[in-house]
Amino acid sequence: MQVLSQVFSVYLLAAVAEIAGCFAFWAWLRLGAPAWWAAAGTVSLVAFAALLTRIESDFAGRAFAAYGGVYIAASLLWMMLVEGRRPDVWDVTGAALCLAGAAVILLVPRSG
Repeated sequence: MQVLSQVFSVYLLAAVAEIAGCFAFWAWLRLGAPAWWAAAGTVSLVAFAALLTRIESDFAGRAFAAYGGVYIAASLLWMMLVEGRRPDVWDVTGAALCLAGAAVILLVPRSG
């Protein structure tokens, strides 16, 4: 259970770093934020990439694929908390399906 909690914590931190980094570029290029936002976004995206290397997985692709479900759910949470827009029932349903898929990718026993 501790391993699962640790994996979720790393994925959650990675999602915050990635979304914040991408949002910094969005704010700079689309919302007129100062150029230093792009520099801050770059630092955040580097942190995201470093965090994903902390996932225990035999293959990077598997770690990245499982992260995708967490990213989707975290993006909707960002939309609600930062952008002030509540996800609708289809957003929540889609995120739940993605998290279920991420769990299958990351947690099922594998042979050889």
